[in-house]
Amino acid sequence: MFNPDSPEYTAIVESYKMPISSWPTPTIDKGVGWQEFESIKRDSLFVETQRKPIVILGKMLFFDPKLSKSNQISCSTCHDPEIGWTDKRRVALGHDHLQGMRNTPSLYNIANRKTFFWDGRAITLEEQAKGPLSAHNEMAMDIAVLPPKLSDIKGYATYFKEAFGESKITYNRIVESLAAFQKTIKSQRSRVDAFMEGNYKALTDQEIYGMHLFRTKGRCMNCHYGVDLTDDKFHNIGLTYYKRQYQDLGRYEITKDPDHVGQFRTPSLRDLLNTRPWMHNGLFDNLTGIVNIYNSGMHMIDPSAEKKLADPMYPVTDSLMKPLGLSREDNAAIVSFLEALSGTRFRMQRPDFPRE
Repeated sequence: MFNPDSPEYTAIVESYKMPISSWPTPTIDKGVGWQEFESIKRDSLFVETQRKPIVILGKMLFFDPKLSKSNQISCSTCHDPEIGWTDKRRVALGHDHLQGMRNTPSLYNIANRKTFFWDGRAITLEEQAKGPLSAHNEMAMDIAVLPPKLSDIKGYATYFKEAFGESKITYNRIVESLAAFQKTIKSQRSRVDAFMEGNYKALTDQEIYGMHLFRTKGRCMNCHYGVDLTDDKFHNIGLTYYKRQYQDLGRYEITKDPDHVGQFRTPSLRDLLNTRPWMHNGLFDNLTGIVNIYNSGMHMIDPSAEKKLADPMYPVTDSLMKPLGLSREDNAAIVSFLEALSGTRFRMQRPDFPRE
């Protein structure tokens, strides 16, 4: 058992109470193009951005249930600002109370993402919008019908004119406005950000030590780095449930490459206490349990060479996943650091929108 009163523990903690450039080098696998941690900067233009006509319009559309077939479901039904821009469900619940297959991703810092959805099937927010709008088990809206439907609501004409210079309502303008608003959804600074910028009392010794383990023995920075703690890439961490309940082939459904079976986009770790449950299937809501999953390495489900030859689709856990040998105390320290990454307290109010 590691002794928190030992000189070694104290030395590690003190080695982080200095500029990031002087921190201990993280443990990174060969070939991983990682980035150092980066703090969230204060957004001095937030209020000004929220006043832009296209953002005002996008916010109205985001919260307006008239974008759905039933007039009962809005974007905010699954991306609720009061609960971390998610829905707190294992998987999304949509039109006719139909369930989806995957957990609803949070919209925190969505402007920074390179791809969208767990499988990366959209590369822009505008492209992403078509998915939930038209999906039969989400908003079930015929996107060809949506512009004339909104055009019948006279109050929207003014907002479209202010945003685009003319009052004509088109599908492209709808999704452009939605994207403009979503790009303003950002995490607020956490205690970790304050620590990175020199307030060395912002974190406890356990949280600092947990950050050290996250960067070294835990090998977490192979996939979680930079300002949002994600590489924005796709990995199979051993949770594809191949040929069992909850099976999801992930990235393969988009690329049809057998090597992509079970791969999902690395989520950001920002504000993760606000976004549970976690993973692509929403089956996990306990951080200690999740760290234990990574601690195991998850290679117990890999196929033998013979099985892989017989079934090229059989998923193989990413080589970045390795047994970590974390103790219970190590696990607790990493969890304490992860919890310190949540800093958002702001809850956006729902706007008024035209009703006739």
